[in-house]
Amino acid sequence: MLYPTHKPREGDLRAAVAGRVVLVTGSSHGIGRAAARKVGAAGATVLLVARSEDELREVAAEIAAAGGVAHVYPADLSEADGIERLAAAVLAAHGRVDVVVNNAGRSIRRSVAETYDRFHDVTRTLDVNYLGPVRLLLALLPGMRERRTGQIVNISTWALRMPPNPGWSAYAGSKAAFDTWLRTVATEVAGDEVAVTSIYMPLVHTRMSAPTDFGELPGLTADEAADLICHALVARPVAISPWWSGPLNAWGELARGPAHRLMARTLRRSPRSRRGK
Repeated sequence: MLYPTHKPREGDLRAAVAGRVVLVTGSSHGIGRAAARKVGAAGATVLLVARSEDELREVAAEIAAAGGVAHVYPADLSEADGIERLAAAVLAAHGRVDVVVNNAGRSIRRSVAETYDRFHDVTRTLDVNYLGPVRLLLALLPGMRERRTGQIVNISTWALRMPPNPGWSAYAGSKAAFDTWLRTVATEVAGDEVAVTSIYMPLVHTRMSAPTDFGELPGLTADEAADLICHALVARPVAISPWWSGPLNAWGELARGPAHRLMARTLRRSPRSRRGK
């Protein structure tokens, strides 16, 4: 089992989010869509953020049909001006944001040999996974701190709790940058009663992960991943990780040489690595 069962009771989730303004990025598909529907059904006012307005309106209609309230805010997190407009619009319309679920992300698997003439892959990934979320939170955190209430839930990756995996340098680098930034910020905002939870999500079978061949690797459904987000909103832990990630991370740090050699051997056996040469 990747995680213990973390689906909160309906009453506990309602107590945590009813009447609160919850902004969910990447909410047109997959994990974000499932999480938005769950918190909407529990009484939150859900702010749906993604690039596609038509798909966001579908999600809003689903939430409304279940008796919830949702508002659509099309935005591209890779555009600085768009993020500023997004933050200004939601604060003008709702007065505050109580919870940010940072779920939007860009995944890319490409060897360094295949990246020599594709630096834009690195910058695009950084824009969505690191710089965009930082810009958004810099606009929303002052209000949370002033009101002395709020929560940020970051959908990170279990790749940060494992030895480096060949082919994922741009993705893992961008996720690690935001993870470090947010964990540092968490120490500064804790005194203002703003909670930060990092979820080191395993493989989730969604549209984003579908283009990559993960073989027989087990993973979560979008609904199961959304339950982890709901658990974070109820329990407000500092982190949620697979049970084995702590020992594996410690081994990777203490035995960096053996861990490096193990991952290098894995790369040499991979047909994809041979194509990249």
